Amino acid sequence: MNVILLGELRGKGGEGDIVDVAQGYAENYLFPNRLALPATPGNIKQLEERRHNIEKREEKRIADAAATKEALEGKVVSIEARVGEEGQLFGSVTSAMIADAIKDQIGVEVDRKRIAREGSIKRAGEHEIEISLYRDVNAKVSVAVVPEGSRADAAAPAAAAEEAIEEAVEEAVEEAAE
Repeated sequence: MNVILLGELRGKGGEGDIVDVAQGYAENYLFPNRLALPATPGNIKQLEERRHNIEKREEKRIADAAATKEALEGKVVSIEARVGEEGQLFGSVTSAMIADAIKDQIGVEVDRKRIAREGSIKRAGEHEIEISLYRDVNAKVSVAVVPEGSRADAAAPAAAAEEAIEEAVEEAVEEAAE
């Protein structure tokens, strides 16, 4: 059965695409959830009239995805987790945890459903993940899983060193002014 998609449908196509799907899938899922319309001659004619608006929205979505990719690409996000012997985690790092960490540390909101992982993260260390932002636009982010409390311990010496550098710069400025 041919249908006209009203939005992006993963694995099938994007808004305005005419795709062939099973009749039961269309009648029981796509039509009730307003994700598609039947590809009747009247609906196809309306689609052709709306094609320009659909292309504008598509360009905006691709531009937004590219900007998000630029903000995420190559970044490292750290997540604290309970770690047992030999770096084994108690539980695992979930997509929701990764999405929250990205939002907190980078300031970019990512849908947890778009985070692709081959398997679950069950060991401490650095793991590469891929985020599907839109169709063919993907970003790679590194997730550093660290033991609980270690990030705060690591941040304290760094803050102290930064403070010492600031004091040294202020002293140098005062000496130069005298």
